[in-house]
Amino acid sequence: MAGLLISFGVSFGLLIIAMSVHEFSHGWVAYRLGDNTAKFSGRLTLNPLAHIDPFWTLLLPLFLFISTQGRFVFGAAKPVPINYWSLKNPRRDIFLIGLAGPLSNFIFAALLSAIAHVMPLSSLMSFLVANLILINVVLGVFNLIPIPPLDGSKIFMSLLPERAAMKFARLEPVAFIILLALIWMGALDYIIWPAVGLILRILGAG
Repeated sequence: MAGLLISFGVSFGLLIIAMSVHEFSHGWVAYRLGDNTAKFSGRLTLNPLAHIDPFWTLLLPLFLFISTQGRFVFGAAKPVPINYWSLKNPRRDIFLIGLAGPLSNFIFAALLSAIAHVMPLSSLMSFLVANLILINVVLGVFNLIPIPPLDGSKIFMSLLPERAAMKFARLEPVAFIILLALIWMGALDYIIWPAVGLILRILGAG
């Protein structure tokens, strides 16, 4: 039990780092595109405390960790608030804001992989860096799935005709339940892990 608790603490700490990078990137891109909401809400920061959500950040990781007997931990942060009326080109900007989070995780993972290849690291640091790379890649891939409220749904919706996008947005309450069911059943593993493995091999971290 002590080993499981230590493993959860390490994984959770690394997840918080990855999620903070992810949410900051959403807010920063939105700010660059004319929306100050994230800045005024105190979300334009890498401080993890600003991004914690009781369910997605705390309860979900603990549930997944316990239900998989310590094999998997995952979660999400509190979504960054966006005022779509402040955006100059909403359709394009929603696409860019949605893409910013996953892309930042992939870039962060690539930087960590480059550091691991050029700098001598202790066994502990190698372990932590390898797991932080994995968590960033998993977080990025997971968020690209086009199911609300994930970033992939916003990217997908920005590519749809306006009427179809409005219908798709109305599915969010039901889609949220479907998403949780898919996570619990492990059905998303068939999408996530092959993509994660491919990206890790590209980064030389697989």
